[in-house]
Amino acid sequence: MSWLFGLNRGQPEPPPGLPEPPPPPAGGSSGGGDKPKDKWSNFDPTGLERAAQAAKELDKSRHAKEALDLARMQEQTTQMEHQGKMKEYEAAVEQLKGDQIRIQAEERRKTLNEETKQHQARAQYQDKLARQRYEEQLRQQQLLNEENLRRQEESVHKQEAMRKATIEHEMELRHKNELLRIEAESKARARVERENADIIREQIRLKAAEHRQTVLESIKTAGAVFGEGFRAFVSDWDKVTATVAGLTLLAVGVYSARNATAVAGRYIEARLGKPSLVRETSRFTVGEAIKHPVKVTIKRLKSKPQDALEGVVLSPTLEERVRDIAIATRNTRQNHGLYRNILMYGPPGTGKTLFAKKMAMHSGMDYAIMTGGDVAPMGRDGVTAMHKVFDWANTSRRGLLLFVDEADAFLRKRSTEKISEDLRATLNAFLYRTGEQSKKFMLVLASNQPEQFDWAINDRIDEIVNFALPGPEERERLVRLYFDKYVLEPATGGRQRMKLAQFDYGKKCSDIAKRIDGMSGREISKLGVAWQAAAYSSEDGILTEAMIDARVDDAIKQHLQKMDWLYRDEETSGALAHLYL
Repeated sequence: MSWLFGLNRGQPEPPPGLPEPPPPPAGGSSGGGDKPKDKWSNFDPTGLERAAQAAKELDKSRHAKEALDLARMQEQTTQMEHQGKMKEYEAAVEQLKGDQIRIQAEERRKTLNEETKQHQARAQYQDKLARQRYEEQLRQQQLLNEENLRRQEESVHKQEAMRKATIEHEMELRHKNELLRIEAESKARARVERENADIIREQIRLKAAEHRQTVLESIKTAGAVFGEGFRAFVSDWDKVTATVAGLTLLAVGVYSARNATAVAGRYIEARLGKPSLVRETSRFTVGEAIKHPVKVTIKRLKSKPQDALEGVVLSPTLEERVRDIAIATRNTRQNHGLYRNILMYGPPGTGKTLFAKKMAMHSGMDYAIMTGGDVAPMGRDGVTAMHKVFDWANTSRRGLLLFVDEADAFLRKRSTEKISEDLRATLNAFLYRTGEQSKKFMLVLASNQPEQFDWAINDRIDEIVNFALPGPEERERLVRLYFDKYVLEPATGGRQRMKLAQFDYGKKCSDIAKRIDGMSGREISKLGVAWQAAAYSSEDGILTEAMIDARVDDAIKQHLQKMDWLYRDEETSGALAHLYL
């Protein structure tokens, strides 16, 4: 009921940002001045009047008690609302304090983060400076090593030049002494000969007269003996007849022996000699055994079974498979079983021929290599030459591995390919001789296009092996293998004009293996030979890292050019086949 008395007038406004404070409870004193005269300066007497009037009305009213109770309840409600507002005001103040604490913590966290960043940047800068100092020390050490090496080389060159000069001086002195000695001996001999010329001439004359007398007497004695013998021989006809008959029989025997030896030699050569279709073989022919018997014997004694995959780099799956084939072939030979025929197909230079040789050596067999391109030019002689190859193979005591490279050149399909009658007859002879498995020879075919084989050839194949291009790990092994073979071994051997610059060889081989994707083993081998040739062609004989990279770039360009030619050829062939169809 404070509104009846005009209280809460002139109250100050609450500060901004805070909730409005609650008014004081009814009956409370308002703020006044310090002096007594100002205590009731804001008192409104009309309120008392209205209160008195309202009290009179309430007294007269029958609801006076209820009105007072209602007023009391309103006053209590006002007091409770005021206390609630005070609580809200205190809560708002606490929230502001909490916000200030949170802002201060956030500022402190940002400050710590910034200090951490500063420390990290300072540590990184110090680490960078340390690395720069270490690199500078390494560079200085490398320069110092190079300078020491250069000085050592200069010292060696100087010592070599001094040694050569000393040797040349000694040779020159020795030559001069030799000339002086010869000149002195010549002068002494000439002086002695001049002094003894008469005695020497008399000795020569006496020796000549004695020799002439001896010769004359010998001639006379020989003539007398020969004449007596001839007269005795002529006078006896039995001796003359026997002599003529003996000479005639001797002539007939020499002629017959010569012809018989020629015939026997041709027969032996036809059975045991190397056929004309065989390009390379580990077997020794009769001619080689006769010409070099000791060499053949020593080489045969030294030939021992080798690892089938020595020097051959293949993928793990393919390596396991071909090793099983090699072991089975060796056990087949030892147990005198039937050999299995194998087809090896894949891109050129993937190790087919090398593995065939290693497998023959591993199994203790001989090997013979022939090329399919040599069969077609033989014409009508192809059938005879083919039979001669298999007759020669059947005479091997150790067993023969017959490797036919580029087999698709003459083993093409007879139904669709236009081949000559001579080549067709040669193919039929080949099929006749390989119709059954043999205990004497093993047939290994190699081809880049196995789909062109005649179906009868496919029927004679027992095992098919795909030699694919080397993968990343195989390429790195091949690069390291040929780097050691063509670069490191000659450079460290000391007997060749080749040196190697200082760099990380292992890392370089790994980088090269990543760059030469798609290259075959033969191309990588040629790359190693190119590195060696680059070192030999340089002025100082030193193979540098830049020279290696240059040869690798050239090899990659050449490989891409070959692939481009191959793709164009395949596209042209496909277009022509489409036109014919």
